[in-house]
Amino acid sequence: MDHNKKTLRLVLPQWQGGNNPNYIFGFQLLVHIAPPDGDAETIQVPVNQDYSKDLIVENGIEGESALLTQMDETYDILERKNPDKVIVFGGDCAVSQVPFDYLNGKYGKNMGILWLDAHPDVATMKDSTRLHEMVLGNLIGKGAPQFAEKVRNPVKSENVMLAGLIYGELRERDQMVNTMKLRYAQPAELLDNSIPVLDWIKENHIQHIAVHFDLDVLSPNDFRSIYPAEPYLEGFGAAIGEMTLAQVVRLLNDVSGVSKIVGLTIAEHLPWDAIRLRNALSQISIFGN
Repeated sequence: MDHNKKTLRLVLPQWQGGNNPNYIFGFQLLVHIAPPDGDAETIQVPVNQDYSKDLIVENGIEGESALLTQMDETYDILERKNPDKVIVFGGDCAVSQVPFDYLNGKYGKNMGILWLDAHPDVATMKDSTRLHEMVLGNLIGKGAPQFAEKVRNPVKSENVMLAGLIYGELRERDQMVNTMKLRYAQPAELLDNSIPVLDWIKENHIQHIAVHFDLDVLSPNDFRSIYPAEPYLEGFGAAIGEMTLAQVVRLLNDVSGVSKIVGLTIAEHLPWDAIRLRNALSQISIFGN
């Protein structure tokens, strides 16, 4: 660790962006799993955890008011603490918007975003009501207008690369990757080396990088605590990741050899066995009040 740099561990248990309360327990376990760092300060963003009622679609977005409030809280924390590096424990994928916006403002034109995800997260309000499918688009100035307008330091499309993207269905939101001229590498291109990503870093003079690690970039055969590995799920309805944890570690180590990783989001952790066991135990009388 660079001891001259201040690192903030930002705990953001946001669930409204994907409308999935299971992200709450997922983040709690994730915080315990992550390696300790005695030099880093940890702050949790206040999040409305009342999921007893269905989220209301407001102006085309599920849970809009809660999401906007949580974004304001996140901005306030980052401005007050002014960290050099940020590690974000999510929560749904939309948790990356404010921290990556903040880091782009801090490091400027030589900062890049590496988006590790099976999905591009550049949907528009024409094809989704869920913010976690739009977050990367918001950062570039597209996505959901009311959220894109909150971005203070929009990211240039050439400073974004998608890694592990499954680009086979050619739906409208996948076509947006081409419309927005985003660089991407599919899993097969990253199977044995990190060359596509390293080339992007070199060509665009990327000196600082924020990494969005959506765990569903991973194959369910390699890692089970992700949405498509939910037990008894009948049809996932979206692309399924194909990378392994070992490949992701290799990729990020290669990246850190040529650029400085100043941000890391870990998102959409869904530890199904732990969730099911907890729910089952809660139904046994000895655990009652």
